[in-house]
Amino acid sequence: MSTVSLRKVCKSFGATAVLRDVDLEIADGEFVVMVGPSGCGKSTLLNCVAGLEEVTSGEIWIGERLVNEVAPKDRDIAMVFQAYALYPNMSVRQNITFGLEMRQVPKPEQVKAVAHVAEMLQITDLLERRPGQLSGGQRQRVAMGRAMVREPAVFLFDEPLSNLDAKLRVQMRAELKALHQRLRQTVIYVTHDQVEAMTLADRIVVMNGGRIEQVGSPVELYDHPVNVFVAGFIGSPAMNFIVGRAQAQPGRAGMQLLTADGASFPLPDSVRPDAGQAITLGVRPEHLDLATDSAVHLKVDIVEPTGDETHLYGKVGDELVCVKVHQRVPMLQGQVVPLAWPLDRLHVFDTATGKRLASDVLGVRAAA
Repeated sequence: MSTVSLRKVCKSFGATAVLRDVDLEIADGEFVVMVGPSGCGKSTLLNCVAGLEEVTSGEIWIGERLVNEVAPKDRDIAMVFQAYALYPNMSVRQNITFGLEMRQVPKPEQVKAVAHVAEMLQITDLLERRPGQLSGGQRQRVAMGRAMVREPAVFLFDEPLSNLDAKLRVQMRAELKALHQRLRQTVIYVTHDQVEAMTLADRIVVMNGGRIEQVGSPVELYDHPVNVFVAGFIGSPAMNFIVGRAQAQPGRAGMQLLTADGASFPLPDSVRPDAGQAITLGVRPEHLDLATDSAVHLKVDIVEPTGDETHLYGKVGDELVCVKVHQRVPMLQGQVVPLAWPLDRLHVFDTATGKRLASDVLGVRAAA
């Protein structure tokens, strides 16, 4: 196991900057997941750590070694790819032992290592098969076994579950988490699936445009997004946003958001924007609920039953909103229903900068 330190890492392809001053410290044994939209630089950053791409500037440290000039094979890392990258003409056993043979590990040690890894990954009965005879989940286990048998300092995963069907992805996520809890190896894991990130990570790194937007535990990012981008990226369904201007509430203390169409939404007392300031109000679909009476009403356009829950899509005034109801509800298109307005669950951002303005339910003010 080992730490990983990225210091002012930049990467450009010609005139195109892909990574911009990336600073990140990863602790020994930590499971860090990098997320972000396509083209944000997360896979490029992983390839720089692996040595498959040279950094334009900055430093990459693995443990106590600066590895900028170190060849990939000498960095003591193991990488698991999206496409498995197994040798089709070799058996599972040969695929797993290939790297050990290249390093001239004695045969008895190879046999012992393969038996241990195969038992851990439950692929012992597959050792004499070839990759073409395996399912997607079995191939992914073999790819993981080939990485694990080397006992590297750092594991790198590049969207390893994206080729699997939905049910198998859930199963493999659970197996990966259990495996890390048992081995406590340092892991850097890239995915575009933020649900995957939330379930696997000790910490999540949210990237956008080659920069790190926020680093934190899944709960920290969910409860305290530092800006509109992180707030909208973390959570499924995505956070609802309502744009307007701040003004005093008539006849009572506190502020409200007034939209262009004249709809008003109360703000939490902890929020003190300037009167007339352009602000963006965020509220997660799961924090909205149906009410018997309210000043906020939803006109339902789409009803999505998901089994034990119902997703309602519609408009509050002129704003598109999703409501995640934690039960089955009979609802018709065009129906207007009152919504409970959760003041203690609202997120408020400055529209001009996208940055968080004030605290949420936990009462922690974001850094300026």
